[in-house]
Amino acid sequence: MIIKKFQGKSEAEAVESAKKELGNNVVIMNVRNVKRKGLFSFILPQLTEVTVALEEEPDRMAPPKKEMPNPQALPEPLPRREVAALPSPKDEGAVQAGDAVDEKPVLKEESRKESNVLEEKLDSLQTLLEQQLQKPDEIKSEPVLEERESELERFMKLLYNTMLDNEVSEQYANQIIDEIEKSNKPNVPFDYVLANIYQKMILKFGKPVMISPAEKGPKVVFFVGPTGVGKTTTIAKIASKFHVEESRKVVLFTTDTYRIAAAEQLRTYANIMGVPFKVIYSEDEMKQSIEEFKDFDYVLVDTAGHSHKNEAQKEILNGFLHSVEGVACREVFLVLSATTKYRDLIIIADSYSKLTQYNLIFTKLDETMTLGNLLNIKLYTDASMSYVTYGQNVPDDIEEFNPQKTVKQLLGGKKS
Repeated sequence: MIIKKFQGKSEAEAVESAKKELGNNVVIMNVRNVKRKGLFSFILPQLTEVTVALEEEPDRMAPPKKEMPNPQALPEPLPRREVAALPSPKDEGAVQAGDAVDEKPVLKEESRKESNVLEEKLDSLQTLLEQQLQKPDEIKSEPVLEERESELERFMKLLYNTMLDNEVSEQYANQIIDEIEKSNKPNVPFDYVLANIYQKMILKFGKPVMISPAEKGPKVVFFVGPTGVGKTTTIAKIASKFHVEESRKVVLFTTDTYRIAAAEQLRTYANIMGVPFKVIYSEDEMKQSIEEFKDFDYVLVDTAGHSHKNEAQKEILNGFLHSVEGVACREVFLVLSATTKYRDLIIIADSYSKLTQYNLIFTKLDETMTLGNLLNIKLYTDASMSYVTYGQNVPDDIEEFNPQKTVKQLLGGKKS
């Protein structure tokens, strides 16, 4: 794995430098602002520094050297006794046969402290990366000891159980662990394994796709999804961002004629922001209304939530979605709640997949402690992640999906 830092006047400039040197497959591990060096540095703006990683091709990776590593090259690995005694996240305080080095029972307080080891390692991941950058040619291997293999197995089991505890599907947790085990060399340090799995999970989420203007005419953006997931509030947050922060011309449509309250709620938001609002009753009216607002940047369309069993409502929605083809640039976002059970999310995703392609927006992140469903549905649908919301405040409580922050939580890191 190649890990390197790049600096620029902005994050985009630093990332571009990284891609020029290492290629487009680099993964951003960390972004921070750094002070300039030299005379008058205190009056100059700060630079943006990005830490990126690139996994080397297997045949290009040099075999580990059979010698002891420099103790300053990496943080000390977890002591064998600590790793062996780590409990499963779901059975905190319990000791399984063979988990401890000696036969003495592990004290409950000690187990609680040891279960935080992974979280501490995640919090110090940046330190690990910086140490690797300082001495890139330093030996990363350790002496061959049979005991290390069992410790590494226990560490991998801890990562696996942590993912399951965060409601990552067993199918995808097994897939991730299998990929890591296949790429691991014998006796690899735990910190290297942690950085490797962190990188691979970020790659699985992929780069988020945000709403952007059309090259010509308005961008018509449909928001679809079941009732009660927060579509209307999410639309108001995005509309406010475009209209207030970016000074874009925005119009709000709704095709939800089943729930009067939903239409009135969106109308209220439109009045507050000072943007046009229309209720659309038919496909022909949709085309005419888009022509009416052809000079606008965005047409944001709220739609009625429907049951996957209601074929009549699905047919109506399908008509609206395809009515703008050849008229304007269209994009569809499936809005899902992070609190919905994975089995139900699969049914919902399949229902909308039959109608159109879509990107993903997850809401109500503030109402759950586990984010495994974000990874589950991303891998199940192969749709791009976009925005996440975490409250009812408009225009706040929404942000672009951050794969680094989400993966850290899935691996047991603190929720920031």
